[in-house]
Amino acid sequence: MKMIAGGGLSITGAHTMCGDYLYSGHTVMLTLTYLFIKEYSPKDWWWYHWSCWILSIVGVFCILLAHDHYTVDVVVAYYITTRLFWWYHTMANQQVLKEASKTNFLSQVWWYKLFCFLESNVQGIVPHTYHLPFSWSSISQFFGKKMKYSRLVTDT
Repeated sequence: MKMIAGGGLSITGAHTMCGDYLYSGHTVMLTLTYLFIKEYSPKDWWWYHWSCWILSIVGVFCILLAHDHYTVDVVVAYYITTRLFWWYHTMANQQVLKEASKTNFLSQVWWYKLFCFLESNVQGIVPHTYHLPFSWSSISQFFGKKMKYSRLVTDT
């Protein structure tokens, strides 16, 4: 009862783990971050993919070593997160799965209409392109430019 009343937090005087049993939110975040990085970063950044994968694995082991979650919590979180990620991206990249029909059983899930609304402007496969939000020349100009500061003079 203390667990339910406190939501896993220490407001009831006793702290019992983080409150999410049988599903590790920490593992979800580590796994989902890696999956998004792997899916949407440039494919030739293999060193970045490997380092993020290693950091995710180390993070999961730290969760287990710190006894923040049971092993089954971590395994179930990894399994559900990867399946939902791959399920959603498969549906987003297949035009046939965006059309409700008797043979499309995915159209019977409760969030299918929301999915169709969110993906309505995507025709075909989503291109895997990556652009920095700034150009390299603007970075070099910013760091190469010496800024001089002076006192603010006001005419009063």
